[in-house]
Amino acid sequence: MLEVEGLEAGYGGTTVLRGIDLRVDEGEIVAVLGANGVGKTTLNTVLSGVLPARGGEIRFDGVRIDRLADRRIVEAGLIHVPEGRRIFPNMSVIENLELGCYRRGRANRAANLERVFTTFPRLRERASQLAGTLSGGEQQMLAIGRGLMGEPRLLILDEPSLGLSPLLVEEMFELIKRLNREGLAIMLVEQNVVQSLEIAARAYVIENGVVALSGAAREVAADPDLRRIYLGL
Repeated sequence: MLEVEGLEAGYGGTTVLRGIDLRVDEGEIVAVLGANGVGKTTLNTVLSGVLPARGGEIRFDGVRIDRLADRRIVEAGLIHVPEGRRIFPNMSVIENLELGCYRRGRANRAANLERVFTTFPRLRERASQLAGTLSGGEQQMLAIGRGLMGEPRLLILDEPSLGLSPLLVEEMFELIKRLNREGLAIMLVEQNVVQSLEIAARAYVIENGVVALSGAAREVAADPDLRRIYLGL
């Protein structure tokens, strides 16, 4: 579904991604792991068309997208839930959700809204509440729900467990598994190594802008290089 070859990107005179290769197949969870500052968020913004690539190619369903505008990428069904939630705090929950189908899924807005409320009953209870008054966990539900409103074919989740309590982290990973069981392909970009590798089919570990380790999630979890990359051991 998603194929990335030799991807290079950066900001100003700084190169962050230095030849990234990865793929996400239909219906699977792929974990993209790495410590802070290794290029995970840069990768996501390039895949979403927000930051232009400097080299390499990105294909979605066999179609090259690295030269497309961000809105065209969303229209194709590649939807990114960014790190830090990025909700609109002064708008209501339902207004935030409806913005999720601005470019894709508008014809099925009512059905998609009901699906989100079924997935996240707390959002139904707070539909008219200002998004900025929600708890951190509820804001993360809202961010993911907004992404689901666009009928994603591939959902990129950037640090969905960041800032959540241990109990909510467990709930978040259970939600990701449930969405995947329903057929949604997910690229999970996380620092939470253990739980990400438990639910993913395959994994890529990024170090200094390159893929330092990749393979089946179970194999990556057992690789001694994983400790070296994260802990310097």
